[in-house]
Order: sequence, then structure tokens, then C-alpha cells
Amino acid sequence: MHFGHGVGLDIHEEPIIHSKNEKALKKGMVITNEPGIYVPGSFGIRIEDTVLITEEGAEVLTKSPKDYCIIN
Repeated sequence: MHFGHGVGLDIHEEPIIHSKNEKALKKGMVITNEPGIYVPGSFGIRIEDTVLITEEGAEVLTKSPKDYCIIN
């Protein structure tokens, strides 16, 4: 299972973000952060944020709200 990937000219680029990836992220890289919940045979949902790797850590570029909402 992966949690995200690099962003560039292709749709999915290196680095692939997952727990076994040992490659260091570098300042200036843009990656996605895609946590999700998947119920087999039923549905799935995920949040996709675009993140810039900075000298200090990371800056989330996606500014959409993450508030819970119930749809009836």
C-alpha cells in the first residue's frame, strides 16, 4: 500500500511514498499525501493533499477544509 507519490510531468512519479521506501525526500520536491479508508466490496474514500518539501519540513499546498460532513 502506498500513501502518495511524486508530482511532476507524469501522473505518478518517483518517489512512491510508502513505509518501506528508504529514499530521502529533498527540499523542493512536490509529493502527494493520500490517506484513505477502503472497505472491500463496498466503498473507499481518501484525502489527497499536495505537499512541498521545505528546509523546515513540509508545507501543505492544498487548502481545502477537512471538516467532517454527514450527507443524508
